[in-house]
Amino acid sequence: MITGKLKSDINKLWDEFWTGGISNPLTVIEQITYLMFFRLLDLAAAREEKKAARTGKKATTPFNKKQQLLRWSQFKSLGGEEMLKRIRDEVFPHFRDMASEESTFGRYMKDAQLMIQKPSLLVSAVSMIDNLPLDKGDTKGDLYEYVLSKLTTAGINGQFRTPRHIIRLMVELVDPKPDETVGDPACGTGGFLVAAMTYLLEKYTSKAGRIEQLDEDGRPVKDDRGNPQYIYTGDKLEPYRKHIQRDMFHGFDFDATMLRIAVMNMMLHGVDNPSIDYQDALSNSFPERFPKTASDHFDVILANPPFKGSLDHSDVHSSLTGKIKTKKTELLFPTLMLRMLKDPGGRCAVIVPDGVLFGSSKAHRDLKQMLVDDNELHAVIKLPAGVFKPYAGVSTAILYFAKGGKTGDVFFYDVQADGLSLDDKRTPVDENDLPDVMAQWNRWSNGNGKKSFADRKNKAFFVPVSDIREAKYDLSINRYKEVVYEEPEFDPPKAILKRLAKLNEQEAKELAELEGMLK
Repeated sequence: MITGKLKSDINKLWDEFWTGGISNPLTVIEQITYLMFFRLLDLAAAREEKKAARTGKKATTPFNKKQQLLRWSQFKSLGGEEMLKRIRDEVFPHFRDMASEESTFGRYMKDAQLMIQKPSLLVSAVSMIDNLPLDKGDTKGDLYEYVLSKLTTAGINGQFRTPRHIIRLMVELVDPKPDETVGDPACGTGGFLVAAMTYLLEKYTSKAGRIEQLDEDGRPVKDDRGNPQYIYTGDKLEPYRKHIQRDMFHGFDFDATMLRIAVMNMMLHGVDNPSIDYQDALSNSFPERFPKTASDHFDVILANPPFKGSLDHSDVHSSLTGKIKTKKTELLFPTLMLRMLKDPGGRCAVIVPDGVLFGSSKAHRDLKQMLVDDNELHAVIKLPAGVFKPYAGVSTAILYFAKGGKTGDVFFYDVQADGLSLDDKRTPVDENDLPDVMAQWNRWSNGNGKKSFADRKNKAFFVPVSDIREAKYDLSINRYKEVVYEEPEFDPPKAILKRLAKLNEQEAKELAELEGMLK
């Protein structure tokens, strides 16, 4: 978490881009990402050179002797026109030419362009990024997350961001382990993958490795609710470091800009070479290009795939349409995730629109029947309609299921508050059901107090699978939740008439006084 001057610096940098003529928030973040990447490479090169000086070995960096002028440390102090020319005509072409298939970020430098055409804006951006603590591992991830949070306050692009607290809930549900593989077939900015990494750091850090976070003035950092913030070293993750760095995290998307942002997001959160690939995961080419990850590969999948729109039937891989005959992406993605999960036991938490839960078409029913009868549906968590405001008022739910197995009783939870107001402002409020979701889920999954979940008037309750089959696989919470209606109490008619007479008398008196004032 960042506070004070750092937050102010980011806000100022954002405003500089806006006033400099670059108003598309994705373009702003993309350009900031490039500049951060150049500085991080220079910092890494400096570390390699110091290490080589100590060991007497040759340093391996992206810059040979003739390319030293392309380093951040060499161009950051140039004047506006000279800096613009150096970065546009030399630095960007250099990294486009050296784009390496072995480097995840390098792959997305092939079409990189400097969109900043105003010299003064470039100087300001370079100066501000040079002052950011990118050399501090405990800060740089939070810093980039704050940059990405600007998407939620910058027009229609807010649709790309799933609220962080909803992502956190989903990660806690699936409880990823450090020796597992985690995937997101519609990864966007990489929020789910980053949250999984953060969860691992927190869960697998000993008490000795948990360090209180301090701000620039040495004061303890606290969140919006006054809770202390910590730096997690993940000291218990050491045996899994190689797996985490290269093999654990996999993301797919067909927007190259989002992929660049996702890779940088992962890098700044401690994953140097995540597997983030350009791919429409629903298309015919997915199993051919990525045969390993396309089927029976992932222990965990976390996703908020696109809801709207339908695809050309011929563009979708037959392994999906063969199971669910539909063009609707909200039905195809859960089908894809079942294919991608390890069999048996791979688990998935995915956000779906309410229509998936109550839809009665053959495709809707086939998907839900497949989840219930051929796999293990664990939970349906209904989210309030305002979760995605101000950009969408769509009502959604989280489905949590595992591949294979057998569905028994299904856990339902009716979330009515998520800690933020459900209007367009989304400001913090005291009401928050999310901690209780996990508390009740843990009680339920541990087999404790099943009787207490039988009352369907509560927020948390269970539904036997036989009831779901009898309801033709309807998964909407309103189908099962019991609502208690309290009969309103009214005063006796004579008492109401007496109050009306008194009001009429008062009104006549005030009218008479007003009339007297006009004479």
